[in-house]
Amino acid sequence: MNILFCSVGRRCELLKDFRKTLGDKVRIVVTDNSLYAPALAFADASYQVPLITDPTYIGIILDICKKEKINAVTTLIDPEISILADNRAKFEEIGVEVLAPYKETADLCFDKYEMFKYLSEKGINTVKTYGSFAEFHEDYKKNAISLPVFVKPRTGSGSVGARRVDTIELLEEVTATDPSLIIQELMTGKDMDADVYVDTITNEVIAIFSKKKISTTIGGANKTISFKDEALFDFVKEALKVFRFNGPLDMDLFYQDGKYYLSEINPRFGGAYLHAYGAGVDFPAFIYKNVHDKEKNEPVIGQYEEDVVMMMYDSVVIDSLANLKGRMQ
Repeated sequence: MNILFCSVGRRCELLKDFRKTLGDKVRIVVTDNSLYAPALAFADASYQVPLITDPTYIGIILDICKKEKINAVTTLIDPEISILADNRAKFEEIGVEVLAPYKETADLCFDKYEMFKYLSEKGINTVKTYGSFAEFHEDYKKNAISLPVFVKPRTGSGSVGARRVDTIELLEEVTATDPSLIIQELMTGKDMDADVYVDTITNEVIAIFSKKKISTTIGGANKTISFKDEALFDFVKEALKVFRFNGPLDMDLFYQDGKYYLSEINPRFGGAYLHAYGAGVDFPAFIYKNVHDKEKNEPVIGQYEEDVVMMMYDSVVIDSLANLKGRMQ
């Protein structure tokens, strides 16, 4: 199986997991805009490409797919998900499986306010969200929402700009300064997430790995502990029925007042997917069976141990500039 990871960045351990599971049954091809992306060192072939906003970008990716006889493509950054979804037909024409959601779902995942409205319409528990200060202030005056609240960008990733706001004066100031911020109810329950695999043949959820967050940094959790709860599994499966996903995704959840709430969905390999893999939930094997063998995966929901702890740490790639340049195609 030849798989292409776009915008590979720092995701070294993820590529190592694919190699560990599949060995020489996989050829790993990667792209990045930067010559200095560490994960380039762990691929069979690497390409330096323009920014994803460049009008030539998707044509270049398609050319790489043809040259490398790619069977499946995915991205590791949120802004590129919609680009792959928008161009799904072009990839399918050359026999490439797009491990990303379909367009409508991709657009909802990228716009957190539209996601809130959609989930509310479908009756799925989610975090109360406002698209503007004026909208929030109307509910605030009616005592339908209280301070403190949480603000974060309506689009984007990495939690940049996300923070708690305690006063109405500060909230008005920060939203006036940055109108792209949305306002959310401050959730005080347990913060957790789930790594989920949606089978590309059956379009059914076949794996869910849930973990509580012990510690987080900008970009996500860096210390987590696994747990199992049938109520969570049922909530995830029910919520995902109203979307069209294809392959791996990561769900941010809260547990509060005896209920699960969906905060947002990142329809790609989550940064903490390494925990799921380390606990035996093998997405690379699922992808291989779907893409290479053209067979469906049998459900393995909850088939992992509880109280398995993940603790991230930093590592480095040391290489010469000549080797870095020589690696790129």
